[in-house]
Amino acid sequence: MKFQFDVGGSYSRRDVALAVGLPDLPSGGSWLTGYVQHDGTFLVFCGVGTPGRTGHDYGNRFEGDELVWSGKTRSHRTQPMIAKMTAPDAEVHIFWRQNDRDNFTYAGLGRAISVSDDIPARVRWRFTNAAHGGEGTLAEEIPTDMAAAVPPTILEGAMKRVTVNAYERNPVARKACLAFHGYRCAACGFDFEAVYGDIGRGYIHVHHLRPLSSVGASYVIDPIKDLIPLCANCHAMIHRSDPPLAVDVLATRLRSST
Repeated sequence: MKFQFDVGGSYSRRDVALAVGLPDLPSGGSWLTGYVQHDGTFLVFCGVGTPGRTGHDYGNRFEGDELVWSGKTRSHRTQPMIAKMTAPDAEVHIFWRQNDRDNFTYAGLGRAISVSDDIPARVRWRFTNAAHGGEGTLAEEIPTDMAAAVPPTILEGAMKRVTVNAYERNPVARKACLAFHGYRCAACGFDFEAVYGDIGRGYIHVHHLRPLSSVGASYVIDPIKDLIPLCANCHAMIHRSDPPLAVDVLATRLRSST
């Protein structure tokens, strides 16, 4: 891998240009229109749920931790650029944002798992490096009988509410939760960055306070009220019970044991 970025980190286009060795952000061209090839790698800048600077909005969205993304207006799967980007050995760095004037969030190194025959081309990206800043997956949170029943994730405007999908790994919801609650464990107070330094920055699990088994397919999640940051240990302990322990109950147990 030629270039490295921090998953979950905030980047402007200029930040990315400097990180890949350019003296500054080019004043025009592909760097400002969605995706660009540079030094054998590909850099994708996309809006999620909102039109970009070009005015086009083809419904880019996260479904769990996979990104469904559309190329430029006339793109198609056999177009040389799209074909190269979606090749198994391509190095594709993907950055996303909700608001056109905000910095981008680095989603990770993308691997195309499907490419449509549509125009524009629609690609489903899966991320092969750490998942969106370090959210873990606990099997207890994913009832197998619900996997097909829950609809895809969608954005619902300024309230930043998203319909939960079977895997509850939507980075838009995660980002909204952590922007409000921070990265300190709500049960034990552990802060990965404070203890481990730079390698701990942005690492925390996000726990869903309402188990999937207790909600229906139409459940709409509020990232601030329904999600809470937990360290991996506390997250695992909460799911040792059925139903999962309440966060304040676990916190009380911790205090009583010290």
